[in-house]
Amino acid sequence: MTINFELTALEQDGRRVRRATIGGRVFENVRNAIVQLQLRPGNPLSEAEIARQLGVSRQPVREAFIKLGEAGLVEIRPQRGTFVRLISIREVETARFIREAIEVAIVCKATAEASESDIAAMEELIGRQWSVARHGDNVGFLRLDEMFHQAIAGSAGCDDAWRVLEGLKAQMDRVRYLSLPEATPLDTIIEQHTAIIEAIKARSAKEAEAAMRRHLSEILISLPKLAHEYPSFFVV
Repeated sequence: MTINFELTALEQDGRRVRRATIGGRVFENVRNAIVQLQLRPGNPLSEAEIARQLGVSRQPVREAFIKLGEAGLVEIRPQRGTFVRLISIREVETARFIREAIEVAIVCKATAEASESDIAAMEELIGRQWSVARHGDNVGFLRLDEMFHQAIAGSAGCDDAWRVLEGLKAQMDRVRYLSLPEATPLDTIIEQHTAIIEAIKARSAKEAEAAMRRHLSEILISLPKLAHEYPSFFVV
């Protein structure tokens, strides 16, 4: 298990702040490695090895494992060790259902409240998505995808709702990383994003709702394909 982490700058913090900051950074780095499938479903996790790679003590790693367990990303098995959880198809479907309900409400609100500068910022993100897609940068693309949805939430004054979604969609995010670009072509996603923007520009809540539902249903198309192609990654 080899992952590149960078936490050395935190060594300059004060003792109390350093401990809190390191704990948060350890959690975020290991979470990202799991979501981005650098650490694959079913992989064992070594507390000592991750601590060594991060240059930290084992305590913040142990705390990160507990939080990751609460987030449904790792499984701590007494006397056996800690493992990256398999992707639960049921949990992905449930998270998608909840996310759709929230994001449809957000995008409908955005049709009434998004400013011209908000819309211009979304369109700029679309341009950047085309650029990274041409270079085959899947990690960069999904980061921009995240920024796009967050920008819609911000334009509707729903930043708090977006933070709720961030805590729900870790399982979905693993499927999204796995799906690109074969199961879900990048140009399809960008075209769906464009349709959402056009509906916001037209101030049409009905069109925005339909475009967002269509976009968030994409994972339901790719999920069965991926479960068939990577059966060892998934559990019902």
